[in-house]
Amino acid sequence: MSTAFLFSGQGAQYNEMGKELYEEYDQVKQVFNRASERLGIDLAAVMFNDDERLHWTPLTQPAILTLSHAIEQLLKEAGIKANMVAGLSLGEYTALVSSEVFTFEDAVELVHKRGTYMDQAVPEGTGAMAAVMGLEAEVVEKICDEISETHYVQVANYNMPGQLVVAGIKEGVAAASEALEKAGAKKVIPLNVSGPFHTKLLEPAAQKLAEELKNVEMNPLSVTVYSNTTADKYADKEQVSETLIQQVMSPVKFEQMIRQMIQDGADTFIELGPGKTLKTFVKKIDRSVTVLNVENIKQLHKAIEKVAANN
Repeated sequence: MSTAFLFSGQGAQYNEMGKELYEEYDQVKQVFNRASERLGIDLAAVMFNDDERLHWTPLTQPAILTLSHAIEQLLKEAGIKANMVAGLSLGEYTALVSSEVFTFEDAVELVHKRGTYMDQAVPEGTGAMAAVMGLEAEVVEKICDEISETHYVQVANYNMPGQLVVAGIKEGVAAASEALEKAGAKKVIPLNVSGPFHTKLLEPAAQKLAEELKNVEMNPLSVTVYSNTTADKYADKEQVSETLIQQVMSPVKFEQMIRQMIQDGADTFIELGPGKTLKTFVKKIDRSVTVLNVENIKQLHKAIEKVAANN
């Protein structure tokens, strides 16, 4: 059995996420306290008190990373370790913490700054994103290319078969949405996000992130990490900075990455963090693998039992 941990991305956050685990386990409290101390913000207060700041990108990102990392500590304590790790966009940073490339505290500060840069990159109201259901990737790409001749729009996420996300300037996404529906999309759903993430419009954020990464110490990978940007494993720590810079303004190749992980031997995937989005994606990509998610005590026990039974 080869186990892969998958770490949740932005958009999965919700009020009181992780509260049950926080109240039950001292290890979880300690992880939250370390993050809060580094940021100078009480993360537990933000996450458990219906605070609107939880949906503000500069705090969303460290909040999700903190919860995902805390869950990993509980699994490790139960003797469950990953043979390989990955995440969706932001989740890739949690994966790099899992592999000890970044310290947890450095990563918390880094994604806080990353979120700030992403939030500032495009003036509010000028960008948009939309999920596209039920069309082949080639059709979506072709329509985006045609619309981009007048209004920029591109594929930003390859999530799973039949689900992609497009992003760009507001007019481009609106025109593409109309064209995609005419081309036979089952649904095109506007996303409630603060900017056109994973497009070239985020280049200002990528440039600022590049400067920030120069100041962060990186260690050799202790566990194999897969990248959204290349859909393949990192060869070494030297690849990390450039890949993360590109990641901000490049499409998320989640489906391609999962297929590569399965090809490399992964047969059990555990999503760590809020929600079960990644679990859903993996099930649609390949029904032959075991997929679990952990965001509460019941799921934690289920994952521990399932992995123990398979070993």
